[in-house]
Amino acid sequence: MIESEELDKEKKLKEIKENCMKANLPLKESATNIVFGKGNPYAEIMFIGEAAGMNEDLRGLPFVGAAGKNLDKLLNSVGLSLEKVYITNILKYRPPLNRDPLPDEIKAHTPWLIEQIKQIRPKVICSLGNYATKFFLAGGNVDLMEKQPGITMVHGKAKLIEFHELKIKLIPLFHPAAIIYKRDLIPLWEKDMEVVKKEVDGSKVQKTLF
Repeated sequence: MIESEELDKEKKLKEIKENCMKANLPLKESATNIVFGKGNPYAEIMFIGEAAGMNEDLRGLPFVGAAGKNLDKLLNSVGLSLEKVYITNILKYRPPLNRDPLPDEIKAHTPWLIEQIKQIRPKVICSLGNYATKFFLAGGNVDLMEKQPGITMVHGKAKLIEFHELKIKLIPLFHPAAIIYKRDLIPLWEKDMEVVKKEVDGSKVQKTLF
């Protein structure tokens, strides 16, 4: 049954990606490739960042550069891998020169992220960085993002949120790129990943019980 559902989700995600590529989205013209997502479509945990960087834009995959290597180490530290999670960004195209995304750009890309989340139906979302964290704390309402606390205040604090009729546990994490420039974040990162590990272990226990 699970294999059938997984194939069905994979097919639907492929359809969403194809439709997204056809859409006239902002940033599309300046980007090299769409960066839609990667990982297990049946995953219970999603890692969601802000937008693609240069390496991601060139390869069409999220988190494949230096930040991606950091994320891989984080996943491995708590017994996770690409086979067990799904990774994506809010924006499906890279902003020029990695500049911050504009509110209208986030709004235009949001429906495609919502479709991804609704298909995967994760139990846990790990928001990577300030933008992604504010986005989910605001329930996906871009106009409310400025009113949300920053990542330095909420990192590692699990919070149950409702996102487009889905109940999801949100765990805000520093963006994997941050560790490249701020080495003092490493201990905080490792501590926050223990929170993620508890969720993973709890999910395994739940599966065993039911």
